Amino acid sequence: MLVLLAAAGTFLWRSFRQPPVREDKKTIVLSDFENSTGDAVFDGTLREGMTVQLEQSPVLSLVSEPKIRSTLLLMNQPVDSRLPPVLAREVCQRTNSAAMLDGSIAPLGSQYVITLHATDCATGDSLDTEQAQVARKEDVLRALSDVAASLRSRLGESIASIKSLDTPLDEATTSSLDALKAFSESSRVGNQSGSAAAIPLAQRAVELDPKFAMAWAMLGRMYGDIGQEQASEESTAKAYEFRDHASDHEKFFIVVSYEIQVTGDLEKAEQTCETWSQIYPHDTGGYGFRAGAILRVFGSYERAVEVATHLVAIHPDFALGYHFAAFNDIALGHYADARRVIDDATARHFSNPFLALDQYRLAFLAGDEAAMKRVVAAEEKLPGSKDIFANQLASTLAYHGHLDSARKVSEDAVELMKQSGRREAAARLEAGSALREAFYGEHTRATRLAQSTIGLSNSRDAEYGAAFAFALSGDSTQAKALVADLEKRLPEDTSVHFHYSPAVRALIALNAHDPVKAIDLLQANVPSELGSPQSSFDGFYGGLYPIYVRGLAYLMLHRGSDAANEFRKVLDHPGIVANDPIGALANLQLGRAYVQSGDLVRAQAAYRDFLTVWSSADQKLPILKQSQLELARIGDRNH
Repeated sequence: MLVLLAAAGTFLWRSFRQPPVREDKKTIVLSDFENSTGDAVFDGTLREGMTVQLEQSPVLSLVSEPKIRSTLLLMNQPVDSRLPPVLAREVCQRTNSAAMLDGSIAPLGSQYVITLHATDCATGDSLDTEQAQVARKEDVLRALSDVAASLRSRLGESIASIKSLDTPLDEATTSSLDALKAFSESSRVGNQSGSAAAIPLAQRAVELDPKFAMAWAMLGRMYGDIGQEQASEESTAKAYEFRDHASDHEKFFIVVSYEIQVTGDLEKAEQTCETWSQIYPHDTGGYGFRAGAILRVFGSYERAVEVATHLVAIHPDFALGYHFAAFNDIALGHYADARRVIDDATARHFSNPFLALDQYRLAFLAGDEAAMKRVVAAEEKLPGSKDIFANQLASTLAYHGHLDSARKVSEDAVELMKQSGRREAAARLEAGSALREAFYGEHTRATRLAQSTIGLSNSRDAEYGAAFAFALSGDSTQAKALVADLEKRLPEDTSVHFHYSPAVRALIALNAHDPVKAIDLLQANVPSELGSPQSSFDGFYGGLYPIYVRGLAYLMLHRGSDAANEFRKVLDHPGIVANDPIGALANLQLGRAYVQSGDLVRAQAAYRDFLTVWSSADQKLPILKQSQLELARIGDRNH
């Protein structure tokens, strides 16, 4: 599972489920239903059901739960209490919404009466009243669907729209009131106490109805949120299996999650997102997935910025939209634009580890060590921040040649992750450590760490990191086995096909002294060579690795000018590479390429650039001593 989706998974789920507030849509606040039946199964369940029904409408917009909670805070009201009509109307007024809906279920002899009122928030005038009567408790969900459809019509939605986008509630969710009750409680607990506390309730929902696709999807999000990526993938696959038991609106989310997380087929995910945005042009989901998890893999950063900017415009309260814009601006080298986006997010008092990561990267790229420390100190208590910043700190230390310190940071963080059961997160960090060791020529350590990585997890990005580290350290047998496993398990995965497999197999070819074959294998990567594969935002490694390997192949062929072109690509895109080891090593390799092409002046400059970055590096590192020796030889040749 993508770290982006894992650490922020539940937030993404809730935000993508809630359409944004727009002037061209009727915006609605939904209060809690009054339940006078004495049957607790209806508590919270009917509001959840009505939410599912109304969010199928492309012309109505429910004010999101995060927005309701933030508004209640401004009203000095508890955010975890019920939302009765009197509070709902004030929330409606404060959010400039058009209408407030309040409902009730009451006994009538042996039957049930469901009533729904729509009220103009500004005037208090009644806009509509819908009512349905059912004989059995089991018929309540179907009646709720009928009431919702009638309300949508009264509020101005066309009959054609309603007919095409109106999956009955028992088909869109579950026919089990108890399962829907557990699902509703899971949402409530997740809002109040986080995913770990909410998971048992969502599990209860799928136990009661194993085909409850929405509950499986929520489980997928929440397992990702606590770092259990295998369980997250399995739950997402279950949601996809039962996707016909979901509304069209929810189905888009389920299908895209499956295509990104399970199959990795980002071309299909892109197509699904485009259709999603055509049918629900004001939803965050289609735009958010494209800007945050799809386009950047293909290197389409300009388009990603456009999509993210549109997302922020239609949903200014969606914090991750600002991260998507800032990240892609940084990749393009548009640092001033990224800072403006982050400033806008800060002005709205958003706080999440991904925006902090953007701030950290900007500080790193500016060489502002004090600013990097301030970001880490300010954000270390945010959920998900420790994993991200342990990785970032280790990478920054290693980038400057402080490998001993990087090892200590990584080892401590991996141990904590293992103790807390987050094996996939530990594997990603271990893979990053293995790669650093391999790049710097510490092959014994690298292979040990790569072996440890695959002992922790065989997730695609951990396995890729281990395979690359094995190959770079000369262990082609292990590397070949791992990359073959990735290709077999994930034949449709975009990152595997265009990034992982070409890079690892090219290194294996170099180990066999076949640079021509390596260059041929890397052709698959050329169309998206500037892309950021999934590993680069899952484990923060892998960006531009195929370009770097192509440079190594040209060096082996003694084609210095061609090699220099490849290493300059790495150096020309620091916003993509950031603090990955190849950002420093590309200077050294560029110097070697210039030596081959006979340009000793530029070669000296490149070597000195590398040694400036490593000015305080660990003196015992062989690669440091070797680079100093090579620079001295260039000086001797000039005399």
